[in-house]
Amino acid sequence: MTAHRLLGIDYGERRIGLAVSDGIVAVPLSIVEHEGRAADLDRVVDVVREQRVEALVVGLPLLPSGEEGEQARRCRRFGEALARRIDVPVRYQDETLTSAAAQESLRELAGARRSPRGRRQRVDDLAAANILQAHIDEHRDPPERGA
Repeated sequence: MTAHRLLGIDYGERRIGLAVSDGIVAVPLSIVEHEGRAADLDRVVDVVREQRVEALVVGLPLLPSGEEGEQARRCRRFGEALARRIDVPVRYQDETLTSAAAQESLRELAGARRSPRGRRQRVDDLAAANILQAHIDEHRDPPERGA
């Protein structure tokens, strides 16, 4: 995978977590509080333009069977709506366990200093970073032999 700007999206019921990457390392960026579908799309499109993003990676919460349930279909519809608004490819990434991993990271980093409510709000952009990093790692060019 050639390094380029990517935006990771953790689409949730109340918030949309966003993370950005140069194609190598994903970092949490921000959280979009739901205001309505059109407003949410507008805000994410603004981030895409501000960050000069070249591709989007939307997390898909797959069922234990590996199939897409209702929440995964919502995420896919959101990604498709973004694709209609901007000329940027949209990719999808299995996000199984990314929120749990983000919550565990927050517990380790913040300890008792952060309230549970603050951790819940922060977990969305960390989950987006985990989704994006998983995508990057899966599509990374293999190292050259003998290097």
